[in-house]
Amino acid sequence: MTLNSPLDISRYFLAACSTQMFRYYEDRIPQDTSILVVSNHRSFMDALVLMAALSSPIRFACHHYMGQVPVMREIVTGQLGCFPLEKTQNRQQSFFEQSQLLLQSQQMVGVFPEGTTPMVKFTQPDEVGTFQRGFAHLALRASVKNLAVLPVAIASLEEVNTNGFPLRLLSLFDPSEPLFNQSGWHPLVIYRRVAVLVGRPYWITPQHHQKYHGKLAKNVAAELTQHCYDEIASLLHEGCY
Repeated sequence: MTLNSPLDISRYFLAACSTQMFRYYEDRIPQDTSILVVSNHRSFMDALVLMAALSSPIRFACHHYMGQVPVMREIVTGQLGCFPLEKTQNRQQSFFEQSQLLLQSQQMVGVFPEGTTPMVKFTQPDEVGTFQRGFAHLALRASVKNLAVLPVAIASLEEVNTNGFPLRLLSLFDPSEPLFNQSGWHPLVIYRRVAVLVGRPYWITPQHHQKYHGKLAKNVAAELTQHCYDEIASLLHEGCY
């Protein structure tokens, strides 16, 4: 079988893992426009699940170390089209620049605003961590017409949990990440049955851009962040129960 695209790889991988996926509210997915996908994150499978569920390649921002580890680098960046973030000092600017170019060409961009923590520390399927606001600032700063921010919940219905590799091993590739400087193992969550629930899109309008100035900028970004968090938390509760 020839795998020609990230979407092909995603579907093949889920089939190889015998993962059953259930999709809900697909009619909420905007068509023919730029989309910033925002989702919760517990498993290395999440990017693959979202691409298969939304039937589209998605360019995910991923952790810096993924662009440094041999083999993983070729798969994550070469085959799946993800773009690793730069080191800490350049991370935000690099994220904005790369994401905006992709959105301007109407490619889907994906972000996991919980960051690295839920990947390193095992969490329950119905838990959602604190959202970082970087994606909201990207959406509000981007020079993109008709941009939709799409919250999507990944609800694990049945999974297998195992240990992957020592966390300290990752510090060799990214010593700036404090989460890697500890004992223990990187958990691996493998979905057997998973539900993907699409939330209500948040459209970025000219009014949002007008308000996104000075002291009001933080308020507008906080409103967008809260919308995505509330949508995902609500859908996650619905999906898990």
